[in-house]
Amino acid sequence: MSQVLPHLVETSLVPEPRNQALFDIDLVVRELSIVRQRWREAQNRSTEPGGRELPSHAALSEIMSNLRGALFPMRLGPLELRQESEDFYVGHTLDAVLHSLLTQVKLELSYVARQQRASLAGIDDQAVAIVRDFSRSLPAIRTLLDSDVTAAYQGDPAARSVDEVLLCYPGILAMIHHRIAHRLYQLGVPLLARIVAELAHGETGIDIHPGASIGGGFFIDHGTGAVIGETCVIGQRVRIYQAVTLGAKRFPREADGTLQKGLPRHPLVEDDVVIYAGATVLGRVTIGRGAVIGGNTWITYDVLPGTNVTQASSLQGNGDPVTASL
Repeated sequence: MSQVLPHLVETSLVPEPRNQALFDIDLVVRELSIVRQRWREAQNRSTEPGGRELPSHAALSEIMSNLRGALFPMRLGPLELRQESEDFYVGHTLDAVLHSLLTQVKLELSYVARQQRASLAGIDDQAVAIVRDFSRSLPAIRTLLDSDVTAAYQGDPAARSVDEVLLCYPGILAMIHHRIAHRLYQLGVPLLARIVAELAHGETGIDIHPGASIGGGFFIDHGTGAVIGETCVIGQRVRIYQAVTLGAKRFPREADGTLQKGLPRHPLVEDDVVIYAGATVLGRVTIGRGAVIGGNTWITYDVLPGTNVTQASSLQGNGDPVTASL
């Protein structure tokens, strides 16, 4: 045994000398620097002075976690919270959250100003005004979310309580993020809004653009694969299921070939509509009040109020409003 141990130490336990590089790190660093420089030159952005210019996913993830707690303290707040200290917790949490959000808002506003070669003067005041307006929207956001939770509970026979809906349903998590993201979008910080939306998208598989306008009592059942585009307008008490797409049919281009931005290109869904799993609704079409869109249908035309659309009726595809009903 005494003869074996020295051999093991010599061959297995002694690290290789540090000067025997295994991965050519210096070469990779130089080549990455060249690639970054090419990208910046292509974007007319040769330097990025002053450190990080863009908002942080990590910071916004923490902000959203704390905002969820502030909105629903006894369900999504800390485990040890008691109702008698609810207001103290909400106040303390909001103070920290809003100051963190202020930093992220300043980053976006400063980034946009630099991109447009505009002055940075007044950005601090603008950021404070945005965050103040956002904070004052939180009671209305909570009210809308209460209507979403109620709609999910009433619309799903498997739901045993509103608490189960709030704690477990991915559609509710997606709507918490969307209600917050939509308000940020309205207030002029679309990049922050998009990051907030994508945090939920990554966790739930539900993709809602923050520009979409969604009325109260909205319920996404199951949800995975649902897509709602930027210029969608959705009314009250609408219910959709997994893999529903409310998307654009075509993308007009400018004279130079680039896509036109911001045009209304997604569906209008009126009150009390139900859209079942796998349905695809494309273009600036109107789904009339109380219509029911069956699963796996393909809709590129207006649907009149009260209509029931099945796979067979959806195939008419002649551009006329669908009037067939079951």
